[in-house]
Amino acid sequence: MFKLETEEDLLKAFRPRDRPLVERSPEVTFPLFVKHCFTWAHPAGGRVFLLFAVPGGAPTGIAFDTNGGGASVAHLCDWCRVPGLGSRVGLLTTRLNSKKVVGVHVCSDLGCRQRLEDEADRTGRSAVPAIQELIARMGAFASEGLDIDLTGVRR
Repeated sequence: MFKLETEEDLLKAFRPRDRPLVERSPEVTFPLFVKHCFTWAHPAGGRVFLLFAVPGGAPTGIAFDTNGGGASVAHLCDWCRVPGLGSRVGLLTTRLNSKKVVGVHVCSDLGCRQRLEDEADRTGRSAVPAIQELIARMGAFASEGLDIDLTGVRR
């Protein structure tokens, strides 16, 4: 769990190149307490935002571009492993630099945590192990795919 006190703290969680893209929606209020991860959509659409922290790491934010609905075939979310049609699981992209775009097939609304909690409730299990794996996958994408320092030192 982590807490962001101000909008400045929120922006510091994102890479400098993503900070101008971040726009809060009404559900982003301060102080912001984040249990595992927190997501919201850009008020005008076209972009979704993710905040998370790996154990021992700094709050990390990623701004994703949405690419519209995908094909009407089932896809498996790379992070939560829940299947969904192209409108629910699709390719989200973000810029690595001015020449490269990195993408991941995930729940289009970044609602992975909620889906894992719902599944755990239905089956009578704890959601904690699945959410820990989810955060680890998010961290791997940020670290390996985007070269984000999860400790926050190089931001």
